[in-house]
Amino acid sequence: MIKINDQIYIDTDSTALAAYTTFRLGGPCKGVCNCTNKEQLIYALKFIQNNKSPFLVIGQGSNLLVSDQGIDAYVLRYFSETPNIKAMSQFELEVEGATILDHLAAYCAEQGLKGINYASGIPGTVAGAIVGNAGAYGQQIGDIVKYVQIFDTGLGIVKTLEGADLNFAYRESFLKHSNDILLSARLKFSADNPIELKTERQSIINERKDKHPDWHNIPSAGSVFKNVAPTSNGGRRKSAGWFLDEAGAKNFQINGAKVFPKHANIIIKDGECSAQDVLNLIKKMQEAVRQHFKIELEPEIRVIGKFTPSQP
Repeated sequence: MIKINDQIYIDTDSTALAAYTTFRLGGPCKGVCNCTNKEQLIYALKFIQNNKSPFLVIGQGSNLLVSDQGIDAYVLRYFSETPNIKAMSQFELEVEGATILDHLAAYCAEQGLKGINYASGIPGTVAGAIVGNAGAYGQQIGDIVKYVQIFDTGLGIVKTLEGADLNFAYRESFLKHSNDILLSARLKFSADNPIELKTERQSIINERKDKHPDWHNIPSAGSVFKNVAPTSNGGRRKSAGWFLDEAGAKNFQINGAKVFPKHANIIIKDGECSAQDVLNLIKKMQEAVRQHFKIELEPEIRVIGKFTPSQP
């Protein structure tokens, strides 16, 4: 154990990253530091940087495929089971990045705040959602971001950026391609009827349960690929799952890594499998769509660490 201060430390014993991802896959790292609020994360980041150590910041680990070999870095886990949400005005909230996204959706439905209900039931943290501009049902979280507070790892300072500065696009933001770490965000909403929002929220959760695996019981990392861009201006993105289904991907399996029977764009861990098995299956799915449609599916899952080059 490496003590950072009286509240936070780096665990150098429980380092298998399989314990910190919803896929339940991933080898060892140098150590894991659990940070439940932004003050702890800032302190840990400065400590790690002062020691010139490599590091990786993760949230709930819901969109990650980590190598079986692990990574030669410390992992800072910015995650809290207790929501940190503050009302700043009638329609604006200050939310720490460690907050679970679904907890934010539940809070907003209860308070009659419209703008995040679509995220009901989606795993992950608010920080991860903003960095990847998470969305569903034609909406995305970038639409409600007023500004964010980040830790600039180059300068070692905390900065504030306007939402417009993040260059949000489909499952994209400036932060996704920088080394800066999102700490918190000011989000803006509109008013709606709490009863209607809660009814809609439950309907969305029920739909997700019907089509998606419960990652608590069936390890997975959500959608594997981004939806396909429209072929003409004004068109809508087409579900990657449709292309995969048509290409026969629902029958694909490599050891315990298999495509979820109810959703062709989701891989589940069904029995013994490795992260390498999952990556090989991803490549096999890509190749099937490439052969059938001449379309290159773009992964949505973040792949971390070293893998063996493989052919589908």
